[in-house]
Amino acid sequence: MPVRSSFWAVVFLVALVAGSLLAQDRTAELRSRFEKETDPVRKARLVEQLADAEFRDMHQKIDEGNLSDAAEIAGRVRDEARAGKKALDAKVRDPEAHPEGYKQLEISVRESVRRLDDILVGLAKDEQAPLAEVRKDLDELNRQLIHQLFPKRPEPAPTTTPEKPKS
Repeated sequence: MPVRSSFWAVVFLVALVAGSLLAQDRTAELRSRFEKETDPVRKARLVEQLADAEFRDMHQKIDEGNLSDAAEIAGRVRDEARAGKKALDAKVRDPEAHPEGYKQLEISVRESVRRLDDILVGLAKDEQAPLAEVRKDLDELNRQLIHQLFPKRPEPAPTTTPEKPKS
């Protein structure tokens, strides 16, 4: 009996390691597709899939206690969302009339803000700063996207802040 339980423990451990490696490969493959994509609508649609994979990686880093790597991944999520918006802005003149890509990007950014909120709740106050900054940037980006999709809303347009240089 003990041999059988040891066997299943080893199988379970191998499955966990293999799953982790596959998830990392998936993230790298999606990032490569995102970077090579030239169509802004398809690029914006890839942001959601890429953010989903990166949040899985981020949760793994947090579980390992590696908050600096998790914050770096969160920064990539923000930068990819910004790149998607920049590509759409360069191609589409009227997002209200042609919302393809903008809708998907707004949904993805809103979901990323929600996911970061969920992560921040579980962190100590002194550990929240880097992720809270990314969350603030994504929330601002989300407001800009909503304003572009619905420009006739009675609220004023959100202010834009210059992008911070990558370090």
